Amino acid sequence: MLKQHQYALSIAGFDPSGGAGLVADIKTFEQLNVYGLGVCTANTVQTEEQLSSVKWVLSHTIFLQLEILLKKYPLTYIKIGLIESFSIVIEVIDFLKKSFPFIKIIWDPILSSSSGFHFHSEFSYDEFIEICKKVFLITPNSEEIKKLMNEGNDLKAAGRLKNFTNVFVKSVAGADNQLFDLLFTEGNEYYFETHFLNGYKKHGSGCVLSSAITAFLTRGNNLLISCKLAREYTRKFLLSSDGLLGIHKNIKIEVHE
Repeated sequence: MLKQHQYALSIAGFDPSGGAGLVADIKTFEQLNVYGLGVCTANTVQTEEQLSSVKWVLSHTIFLQLEILLKKYPLTYIKIGLIESFSIVIEVIDFLKKSFPFIKIIWDPILSSSSGFHFHSEFSYDEFIEICKKVFLITPNSEEIKKLMNEGNDLKAAGRLKNFTNVFVKSVAGADNQLFDLLFTEGNEYYFETHFLNGYKKHGSGCVLSSAITAFLTRGNNLLISCKLAREYTRKFLLSSDGLLGIHKNIKIEVHE
């Protein structure tokens, strides 16, 4: 068995194209020298350009998958991606916390696919806040955090959400339309300037970012360093091919930890 710091787990949906979800997370973990474990929450019918339907995995099956893995493999960080509903997210987190209270959870709340398929058109604000109180980090993009917090301004939404958990918001637009990512943690605010890479949009880039953060945390980095390193990995992922599917093996990243 590998050492404890070398394992990370993704709880997410299966994307047959391999660009997003469970497959993308495990590709990212292993490219960053972390062994990737996976629990499937949904089977999707999709390519990188189109998603037509989702078949949800029963919560009981999710728990069975988790139980057998967690009994054998020591884990410190777990990433949660696509799950059928916020109420099931709460069930999963409570299951983890009951038996494994020291595990830290990174939650990437996926409301819709990049192709426009909506997974959660309705959700409970109270359930959302309950989840945030129980996770280590949440990684929404600008549009997601506005919807989740029912707030028209992404900065204000992040400012409210930071009262409940660590927050990393992707692609926030400043007053001069300059894009940046934002991390709120331990009472501090960190702004990371980013650039729009015209022609290099990638299916699953949000999944890659959150799983890269998980991998770097698993390797012993603090949250700030993990976010910085994950942003660089994601930037190179966006540049790894000309199409919508990124090629992880094309990514070369030097990590000085």
